[in-house]
Amino acid sequence: MKVNQFPDRTIEIDNEDYLYFGGTAYLGLPTHPEFQKLLIQNILQWGTAYGSSRSANIQLTAYENGERFLANFVKADAALTLSSGMLAGKLVVEALTPETDLFFHFPDTHTAIKAINSIPFFIGNELNPRLLDNVPEKITILTDAVPSFHVKPIDLSVLNLIPSNKEITLIVDESHSLGILGTNGCGIYSNIDLPNIKRKIMIASLGKAFGLTGGVIASDSEFINQMTVHDTFVSSAGMNAAFVQTMADAAAIYLQQHQKLKDNLNYVEAHLIKKKAIDFDPNYPLIYPEIEGINEIFTSNKIIVTNFKYPTDTKDLNRIVITANHKKEDLDKIIQILNQNHF
Repeated sequence: MKVNQFPDRTIEIDNEDYLYFGGTAYLGLPTHPEFQKLLIQNILQWGTAYGSSRSANIQLTAYENGERFLANFVKADAALTLSSGMLAGKLVVEALTPETDLFFHFPDTHTAIKAINSIPFFIGNELNPRLLDNVPEKITILTDAVPSFHVKPIDLSVLNLIPSNKEITLIVDESHSLGILGTNGCGIYSNIDLPNIKRKIMIASLGKAFGLTGGVIASDSEFINQMTVHDTFVSSAGMNAAFVQTMADAAAIYLQQHQKLKDNLNYVEAHLIKKKAIDFDPNYPLIYPEIEGINEIFTSNKIIVTNFKYPTDTKDLNRIVITANHKKEDLDKIIQILNQNHF
């Protein structure tokens, strides 16, 4: 279905209004008036695009301001913005490939951080035996903070089972946890404190909760400095400078919208009847209903949810997305349907 406006909490289809519980604008920022005002002001100052290399002799302070904000927000030593989360992931994997003996990936890891010749972290329900052997080597582990079809962050305590002869670098894709999980939406990066990890790296798309097209890498200062001189970074244009500056300027709005999202999730938690067929966690804005024909029921009640099929899966995915912009009456309508006794 095609629409002619941004799908916020409502969406117009064939001249009829529907409630919309889809997308990835978890904090509701793309249509937020004050957020838009900041962005417009920054476009007037920084222009609509800046196609020069970040390594050129002219350096825009917008990048310094936005990247300092991001580093502080996620509680990392340093951060670096790029034009997309996909590029952020590809750059990190590309940079680590020459110094990694073996890559391991958790199930359902996003394409952005997939590495050629990476092998599964798990074989069945057990750790891959290659993680437990006596070979001294440098390994890089790839995972999403919250995998597809899940509503809770990945359990990384299993990394403690890996022996000390393995030097571990951990890459976490926080595209769907940045702005949502952790204190004020800082994500899970700052809470990863495992003794056998030598280096942790976070990458994320900023086009989800943060509402701005771009990507970010966050890690220790040494690694971020290494990224700034990498050929791929040097030869590519940066994230829109107006967008980067807007993040720094919108710090208070991010906190306000995160609290609104938390309030909405707590409301759902208080009123949604717990059922095996409905996967929901009050700390995360997605609901996965495993109910036959639920998409048709929603549509008949003038509700649109995300519905698609992943290339790696045979079943249709129905994903209900709660955002900071949903009103209590919106939530009541979808809760009422999910609470029906025959489900």
